[in-house]
Amino acid sequence: MDIFFYVVVFVFGLAVGSFLNVVIWRWPRKESIIQPGSHCPKCGSPIAWYDNIPVLSFILLKGKCRHCKEKISFRYPLIELLAGLLSVLAFWLFGFSRWYFIYYAFLASLFAASIIDIEHRLIPDEISVGGMVVGIGLSFLPERRIPVFDSLLGAIAGFLILFIVAELYYLITRREGMGLGDAKLLAMIGAFLGLRSLPLVIFAGSMLGTIIGIFFLFLSKEGRFYKIPFGPFLSVGSLVYLVISTGNIRVQLGAFNWILGI
Repeated sequence: MDIFFYVVVFVFGLAVGSFLNVVIWRWPRKESIIQPGSHCPKCGSPIAWYDNIPVLSFILLKGKCRHCKEKISFRYPLIELLAGLLSVLAFWLFGFSRWYFIYYAFLASLFAASIIDIEHRLIPDEISVGGMVVGIGLSFLPERRIPVFDSLLGAIAGFLILFIVAELYYLITRREGMGLGDAKLLAMIGAFLGLRSLPLVIFAGSMLGTIIGIFFLFLSKEGRFYKIPFGPFLSVGSLVYLVISTGNIRVQLGAFNWILGI
């Protein structure tokens, strides 16, 4: 029976991933995610429902548009598969409950924000500011996981921390470092996960960012001036915090919970 539910949530995640592909493509271009319907970006032909089945349609069409035969980027099925895996992870952490849907929506939003940040070096306010409002609103639920005050402090502190870091960096170097998009995203994370999550989220994100930064320092022609999007690293830090602060993993960490802020 457990396997059945995992398959169901994986398929549900694939469908969410298909929607995320629309969000990732359209929001940075200031396009509606509702109208027009799915269409080929090359020839503009509408995509029929049977050609829009997550992953399967890509395989059956051999990665090409049915009408103009333009190649379909492999990123589309990849995003769908990763969204499916995130759904499975959320189900493993929270079971079939309201928290599965809430935190899967949170993870899916971070995932979309990360891809957009990588491709466009921006994070849409629809995700960050909208997500922050939703996160604070959820703290008012009767069976809330994060108290209202903790959610509010998390949002405020999350924004201020990166805002101050960005301002100090500019004062010292006269170059823009982090944008306000990163600060808004951390505000959203703080609203969902609470104030205590921020140290681990920032630490994990910074460590991963440093490793990737060193990699690009040597391989990129821009060297130390290469602009690395920080949103994906904050998202990974949030995922790390969410995993280790939930269920059996938290119990096994024992005394380290206080150090990690969980």
